[in-house]
Formats: sequence, C-alpha cells, structure tokens
Amino acid sequence: MKKSPTPIRSHLGYRMRVVSNAVSQAFAQSLSNHGVTVAEWVVLREMFDADGKTSPSTVAELTGLTRGAVSKLVTRLLNKHLVARSESTGDRRYQDIKLTAKARQLVPSLARVADKNDETFFSVLSAQEHKQLMATLVKLAEFHELSAAPIE
Repeated sequence: MKKSPTPIRSHLGYRMRVVSNAVSQAFAQSLSNHGVTVAEWVVLREMFDADGKTSPSTVAELTGLTRGAVSKLVTRLLNKHLVARSESTGDRRYQDIKLTAKARQLVPSLARVADKNDETFFSVLSAQEHKQLMATLVKLAEFHELSAAPIE
C-alpha cells in the first residue's frame, strides 16, 4: 500500500513562505508609498551605515548582491536623486557613491516603516518567542551560508 504524500501545510518551508510572502508584500507596498523598492531600501540602509562615501563593490559585498545588480540599483537611485556618484580619488576606473542629503533624511523614516511592518506581523510573539525565532532563523541562515539580502 502506498503511503499518502505529506500534507503541504505540514512543511515548515510552506509555513515560512506564507508568512514571508505576507511580510514582504506589505513592506514592499509601504515602501512604494515612499517611492522606493525593497532592493533600493537595502542599498540605502547599508550605505547609511557606511556614513559617507562607499563603492558599488563594497555595497555588493555588504548586501550579497552581484555587482551588476548593484550597478542597476545605483542607477535607479541616481535617477531618484538619492545617491551621487563621483570618480574615486586616485583611480579613475573606480567610482565612489554617497547618499544625498535627501536620502540621509529618508532612510530613518524608511527604517520606521520597516520597524512598523515587523511590529504588525510579529507583535503576536512574546519577547522570548521573538528572540527564539530570530535565533533559529540566524542559525539556519548561517548553517546554509545564506548571506544575500532578501530583495524580492
């Protein structure tokens, strides 16, 4: 007699995907109200911590994105006047990028959007459950060497 296939809702991956999709879609919608995509937010947030000039290759390292993807994102951010680009001092083959004043004002408000999105979805968890879920997700990411920023 054949064993019945495992029910889809019994898979952790399925449950994680249901939650992840809802969290991600709500966040993407909230960011779009500010004229920014999730991928752009990730780049802006990483650059904000760099506090000054950085390079596209450094952004690629920080986010786990390819240099090509970062280049496209930087172009979009340039068009939105959220980053400025200049030739790197000492080597014309390289470029520096930096957040504009507009972006430096925008990033903290977008961080509040991210905080509110997390609160909306995860406030049902106790402090201990939140801490345990975070530890579990970090453990899984480290074990599987997952370092790319989730941008989709």
